[in-house]
Amino acid sequence: MTNTKDTLFRRALVGIVLATPIWTFVFRSKRANFWVRMTAGAGALGSYALWARPEQRKELPTLKDILVGVASAGGLYAIFQVGDRLARRIMPAGTEEIASVYELRGKAPTPLITALLVSVIAPSEELFWRGMVQRAFMDRFGPARGTLAASAAYGGIHLVTCNLTLTGAAATAGLYWGTEYAVQPRLGPLLASHILWDVWIFLIAPTPGAGKAA
Repeated sequence: MTNTKDTLFRRALVGIVLATPIWTFVFRSKRANFWVRMTAGAGALGSYALWARPEQRKELPTLKDILVGVASAGGLYAIFQVGDRLARRIMPAGTEEIASVYELRGKAPTPLITALLVSVIAPSEELFWRGMVQRAFMDRFGPARGTLAASAAYGGIHLVTCNLTLTGAAATAGLYWGTEYAVQPRLGPLLASHILWDVWIFLIAPTPGAGKAA
């Protein structure tokens, strides 16, 4: 068992190293459409996570998981409603940075973005960051420290975007989902929560800062 945990930990570290240039390409490159880059990048990380920890394939959401995911997504949405307002008041470029994220909605048709978020992007992030990285870190450092370390890595990787508001948002979401995973280490509820939250906050009911993108 120890060898298995050590192997997973090494694979998680390699995954984080790989995620840095991938996320840089996704958010900083001008090649191809953003949603093509995002789907390819997230999909690559998700595929790596399934290879590194193949038992994740069994953690599909049940009906109960979906109901828990709805409540989880609602709680995170409430946090972001407050966070949006604070970011625009406290961060010097908060309004512009929030608007720049929502401008990505115009890079592809809404039905296509929805399909990509649901089928590839959101699930892949959970498989990689919670199902592999956080699982490995909790095995190595314990639930509390492992969760903090994995959440910090999830937020920190977004520094390559050069958008501090987005980085803070990612760190907040990472700690939120990471705490849920530490309490109940199952991916089903988190897959449902992440998918629902992505679609809701990005496409259906954006935070107030989205209005500045117009």
